[in-house]
Amino acid sequence: MAKKKAKTTLKKKEEEFTYRGYTLAKLKKMKIEELAELLGARQRRKLKRKLRENEEKLLEELKSDKESVKTHLRDAIVLPEMVGKKIGIHSGKSFEYVEIKTEMIGHYLGEFALTRKKVLHGAAGVGATRSSKYVPLK
Repeated sequence: MAKKKAKTTLKKKEEEFTYRGYTLAKLKKMKIEELAELLGARQRRKLKRKLRENEEKLLEELKSDKESVKTHLRDAIVLPEMVGKKIGIHSGKSFEYVEIKTEMIGHYLGEFALTRKKVLHGAAGVGATRSSKYVPLK
């Protein structure tokens, strides 16, 4: 009997996502001004100064039934309306496709598409060291 109880208590309950005490459904119903009060200072300042024309256009494209949307707006703030959408964020060379999740609300799109590659150091080239001076060239 005791083993059965232990197994049932070990199962994790799936918790609903909340952002500062509000569920995703409530966040989607909020006006941008109300949402701005929940965000950090920099994001709040940007939203209080209104969304730019191209950010409004991005939101309209996301509301359509397109599978994915490409954008160069790395400084756009992730809003609750974007959750569940696939966005191609320009990294300076190519578009990195990111599926927007609930934990990303309040962050900038550019945080999810890195602009620099991780440096992978290889072997030293010819002339890189003093000892490579004596290596015969073929």
